[in-house]
Amino acid sequence: MKSILANVALASAIVTTLWTSAAAADPVEVKIAYALARDSHYGAAADGWEKAVSEASGGRYKFTHFPSSAQGGEREVLEGLQLGTGVQAAVVSSGTLSNFVPEAGVTDIPFLFRDLAHGRAVLDGPIGQSILDKFEDADLIALAWGEQGFRHITNNRQPIEKPEDLAGLKIRTMENPVHIAAFKAAGAAPTPMSWPEVIPALQQGAIDAQENPLSVIVSAKLWEVQKYLTLSGHVYSTAMLVVSPDFWNSLSEADQKIFLDGAKAGQAAMRGFVDNAEKSGVEKAKAGGIQVNTLSAEQKANFQAAMKDAYEGYYKTYSKDLIDQIIATK
Repeated sequence: MKSILANVALASAIVTTLWTSAAAADPVEVKIAYALARDSHYGAAADGWEKAVSEASGGRYKFTHFPSSAQGGEREVLEGLQLGTGVQAAVVSSGTLSNFVPEAGVTDIPFLFRDLAHGRAVLDGPIGQSILDKFEDADLIALAWGEQGFRHITNNRQPIEKPEDLAGLKIRTMENPVHIAAFKAAGAAPTPMSWPEVIPALQQGAIDAQENPLSVIVSAKLWEVQKYLTLSGHVYSTAMLVVSPDFWNSLSEADQKIFLDGAKAGQAAMRGFVDNAEKSGVEKAKAGGIQVNTLSAEQKANFQAAMKDAYEGYYKTYSKDLIDQIIATK
């Protein structure tokens, strides 16, 4: 009997030790990269994603952040995700993602979206989901759309009020064929470059201008290197919350749902940040010393007309039917 009791006690001790060790195990590290600072809308998305995953998993996952392009440009980060050699997750602009799945670039067509509500309705519906699904064939897992807001132009030459003001303007764009075609059609000299190069290029005069949402303009304090801000609202700028296939396939079905739900929480946090930036960004930019002008509806129509030649190319790339579906979305 004593032997039996001793064996039971030993077995109980072993089980307790194993349980305690498992409970005390270090959380699984999830490395997440993004181009802007931790206190940007990208950081808001990453923080919202992390918080939701941590709470739903009981702390079994811990995010390590690599903000401000610490892991390189967005293309490099995406290629690392594809190969499973870099980070496990990223918040990336759709402009870069269009190089991997061309359909992602449809959101970058100038003057396609009426307002934020229209953009969100498209992305949260079947059109947005069908584009997310295509990333699996590109060896990426796109879990949710992010948002940056409407893009505006800053420059060091003059206020931009008419298409002629763009003539010869060396403007930084993302490596995005949709943006490049639009600015070329309007007479500008688009210069694609990765975000980490932009501020030095503006300081050195290698480029005159750039275009980004207020959320980026504010978080990067672009008034320190730019004189003029034109609220053109020419493009509804989106992003995506993406993970590597290797990491995704290592998760149980239950944990995949946790990360998917977490990405949607990150999306909500990012949109909240953008909403706030749209309300306060102009005043912050003015306080920084930049001169601000706003394009009227008539002026926007003039710019759209100047970009007419680019639209013919958009119809070939994305189909007029898809573009018309987006326009018709309520």
